[in-house]
Amino acid sequence: MSNPVRVRFAPSPTGPLHIGGVRTALFNYLYAKKHNGSFILRIEDTDQNRFVAGAEDYIVKALEWCNIPYDEGPGKEGGFGPYRQSERKHLYKQYAEQLIKNGKAYYAFDTSEELDFHRKDHESNGKTFIYNWHNREKGRLVNSLVLSDKEVKEKIDAGDDYVIRFLSPQDKTLHLKDIVRGDITIDTNVLDDKVLFKSDGMPTYHLANIVDDHLMEISHVIRGEEWLPSLALHQQLYDAFGWSAPEYAHLPLILKPAGKGKLSKRDGDKLGFPVFPLEWKDPKTGDVSKGYKEEGYFPEAVINFLAFLGWNPGTEEEIFSLEELLKAFDLAKVNKAGARFDPDKTKWFNHHYMQEQDNDALAKIFVEDQPQLEVMDINYVSLVISKIKERATFVSDFCELSHFFFETPKGYTEKAAKKAWKEDTDVLMQELVGIINKTEADSVESLQKGVKDWIEFKGIGFGKVMMPLRLALVGDLKGPDVFEIMFMIGRDETIRRIELAINSF
Repeated sequence: MSNPVRVRFAPSPTGPLHIGGVRTALFNYLYAKKHNGSFILRIEDTDQNRFVAGAEDYIVKALEWCNIPYDEGPGKEGGFGPYRQSERKHLYKQYAEQLIKNGKAYYAFDTSEELDFHRKDHESNGKTFIYNWHNREKGRLVNSLVLSDKEVKEKIDAGDDYVIRFLSPQDKTLHLKDIVRGDITIDTNVLDDKVLFKSDGMPTYHLANIVDDHLMEISHVIRGEEWLPSLALHQQLYDAFGWSAPEYAHLPLILKPAGKGKLSKRDGDKLGFPVFPLEWKDPKTGDVSKGYKEEGYFPEAVINFLAFLGWNPGTEEEIFSLEELLKAFDLAKVNKAGARFDPDKTKWFNHHYMQEQDNDALAKIFVEDQPQLEVMDINYVSLVISKIKERATFVSDFCELSHFFFETPKGYTEKAAKKAWKEDTDVLMQELVGIINKTEADSVESLQKGVKDWIEFKGIGFGKVMMPLRLALVGDLKGPDVFEIMFMIGRDETIRRIELAINSF
């Protein structure tokens, strides 16, 4: 690869960053870093009507949390800025006028009312109105292709509103290349003459996008499938300017869990999972949307499951650290077909990364969520977590899985009590208290040996003792090893809980 790899992620600050956008950013980041290139963040904020305060800051924080930081962008100048399109708007008009000068674009003075009339007129005849070769020079439309230079100048000098449209060619076939899709052919007769420059003095996405990619020396454009219909225009714009186009790769859609249609916020709300990396509070309505961070997901898990939405390494392996993804990632292994989003699989990834977390770090997070534990020795909390995190998917699961390590059960599950506590159980438990009092309690092994030796000596089934013992300690028939619990809470608390159960039943 002779030229340096430079890729960009170019979101619009119109709201929170969708998880599909994070996937696009991730694939750009992976490609850039694998090829020792640069990952650029460009904020495409030319549509001021849809601008949402706080959205840009959200995008930056989301990328930081996901551990996919950009090399150049707002606040990280790299010689190709500014990186907000609103700060570059002085650039675009000269390029639009250059296209007019070269016969690749033209002025169009049609009003919105006139265009609406043409659309309705076509619809009444069962047709679709397209502003292109079919009608642009037939006199019904008002543009510089049918007006004289003098008439055009007079209209502009008079302050008439106008747009600049691309002059799409007639009767040509475009041959396009996409790294993911392969070779694509397009009949130019079906293309409309897209607006490049609007009457409000701002460029459309298409013009600004191409100009910025060229000036920022972008080598590869890796973006979502929804931009595939724009590829023909973008390639033609590069040709019209006489510039070398970047290589393109259009990523597959992220589909709903049911497999049909693009994943949306509504799907997350309906099925109870986030579609945004961080929590988002709508500044207009005050509505709060869930975020993966606040829901207890680890960024490593989010990155891992996002990587598999549309990409496959070609092996059975599913667990990849960011470093491993950098080595394995290849655009040639990105799928064309849409990737179905599986909420259960995201939890599976999070469960895996839970096991890899440092217990001391988890203990601090847990204590922050449970203020009543602040009086506990943090080393004890960390030890408790080491016993129960195998069954946890989120830190929020710790409370349910570990409460009996910190407090005496306040009651007993009815179903468990009926199963574990029989007529002769209180006698056995009284005898067990005596055994525990005599047994060394300085290790799990000594407690285990003392109790098991007694059970074998009595010649009774282990369940007759172990089930009611667990019920007394936990309040239910679940939890980690009983002898681990006994050792952790201590001999005195163990005996107290057994006697409390005897009195309760």
